[in-house]
Amino acid sequence: MGRVIFTGARFFDGAAFHEGQALVVCDGQIEAITPLAQCPEGEQIALKGGVLAPGLVDLQVNGGGGVMLGAGDDPVQEIATICAAHAALGTTSVLPTLITNSAAETRKVLAAGVAAVGRVPGFLGLHLEGPHLDPKRPGCHPAQHIRPMDQDDLETLCEARAGLPVLKITVAPAAVTPEQIARLTEAGVVVFLGHADCSFAEAQAASQAGARGVTHLFNAMSQLGSREPGLVGAALSLPFAVGLIADGIHVAPETAKLALQLAGDRIILVTDAMAAAGTDLAAFDLAGQRILRADGALRTENGTLAGADLSLPQALRFCLGSLGLPPAQALAMMTARPADVIGARAGRIAPGYPADLVHFTEDWQLARIWQGGAELQAKSPTA
Repeated sequence: MGRVIFTGARFFDGAAFHEGQALVVCDGQIEAITPLAQCPEGEQIALKGGVLAPGLVDLQVNGGGGVMLGAGDDPVQEIATICAAHAALGTTSVLPTLITNSAAETRKVLAAGVAAVGRVPGFLGLHLEGPHLDPKRPGCHPAQHIRPMDQDDLETLCEARAGLPVLKITVAPAAVTPEQIARLTEAGVVVFLGHADCSFAEAQAASQAGARGVTHLFNAMSQLGSREPGLVGAALSLPFAVGLIADGIHVAPETAKLALQLAGDRIILVTDAMAAAGTDLAAFDLAGQRILRADGALRTENGTLAGADLSLPQALRFCLGSLGLPPAQALAMMTARPADVIGARAGRIAPGYPADLVHFTEDWQLARIWQGGAELQAKSPTA
């Protein structure tokens, strides 16, 4: 692949901007950010302004490219399709996410994740959103599969983590005990809380046991009250990483701004994307439910939100425009910060990191994408 020199844009390294510099990539890895006068020899890529940032990182991607994880007979191929679909949207590092399913299907997807390691570009590991959720807050998850965690489940998850670079799970205190959370954490599983009608005290106990985050803040959880802070209050005041869907539909802009004031440096952006991402699908099936795509949202036929019709570049523009965030803060929430939450080597422009890069124009449109130093064809979220 050789050495490639990027010039002509501002560089965002995951934390800060660099002006008037060159980015040196060698054999698919970042070599250096260097003054223009000190550039080594190599192929030149002269960008016409804009920002060159790390490839985007998403910890909650249920589907893309027309498929949902765990919906078919070949979950390894589903993982590959989902990762490729989101790479073409600028998200070069992904945690494919399995929505609540049967124990057998969950084990099948876990085995597929282990098989996909090292074979699928952009695959960071797996996220299991369920089945150990609170039946009082199911959202669009199939109620027949929601259940408490038992010893077999615990052992299955711990064993799967040994074969995966990352295993993240979303659980509810109603279905998982603090002792189980502690055991999972000891095994290296990243535990988030979500789809939970829990009290602040229950969320705090889960945090003390090792739970590290909260899934899609404000959605499918106990809300902030005057006498009971609920999971929302816990997310905003305890040391949790906080996932936020920044589409203006799942969380109103005014509410998102308040959350950013209280938990700004702990918030990560997620898409909660579904099969429609990167396609022109108007509808698709999810666990026997018909999901309709209209007006920038995905909903069941009864109107319940079912994931989001969102890409991270779209979320970036929402944060810059509707929320008025500085570019460095908005970009960090979808690059270095989520990568750091799961301990992944992604989301930064730094020596030794993979050359996963996205180029935005001056008006923050996605222009070009590189994954492992190879350029990809950028695609519309609704192509």
